[in-house]
Amino acid sequence: MERVTIDVVSDVVCPWCYLGKARLELAIAEVQGEVGVDVNWRPYELDPDASSTGTDYRTHLINKLGGAERLDEMQDTLRQHGREIGIRFRFENIKVRANTLDAHRLLHWAGIEGREIQDRVATALFKAHFEDGANVADRDVLIGIAEQCGLDPAVITNLLASDADKAKILDEIEAARQMGVNGVPFLIFDGQYAVSGAQLPEVLAEALRDIARMKAEARKGMI
Repeated sequence: MERVTIDVVSDVVCPWCYLGKARLELAIAEVQGEVGVDVNWRPYELDPDASSTGTDYRTHLINKLGGAERLDEMQDTLRQHGREIGIRFRFENIKVRANTLDAHRLLHWAGIEGREIQDRVATALFKAHFEDGANVADRDVLIGIAEQCGLDPAVITNLLASDADKAKILDEIEAARQMGVNGVPFLIFDGQYAVSGAQLPEVLAEALRDIARMKAEARKGMI
């Protein structure tokens, strides 16, 4: 069975990324037994100017999107898509426009422990922001998520209090922008095939099958 690695460039305050994660999980389940899939979570900041303490979430989005009506339409669409796959978007619970640099640092440290833990942390961050309305720039929130997902809270507390890996995360974000990523989610398959946006599970499943098929054919050609 061929294995495919997916690098998911995303931000934890991006609703389409939360939706995309759930759709990707459905796609992976669909190809189970046909294709092995390894997922890495890569950082991106949609709103790098957000402060660490956060500013008003709804006001910011109204200004960004050009009006309350447009924002409400977009959020209603997301709620509908979310309900179809088990996500309960509660935008009314979100009060602050959070900076996500520390959240990305936490995801990086989780990835060092293993892909399963990193995936668990990604889910917890999305849920904390979009369903619970937690401030994912708050270090106490991040430490709680770390502990919930099996990381050592004392270690994470010390790391967050330092500048550990800030430069690395910012360099990764800049590298993504340099390669043309200007919106997320952005999925990179085996370092060479890209899919942009929260694609439907069947689209992602077919992409995985196609890439696995090409890898198998290339392997046969080398024999």
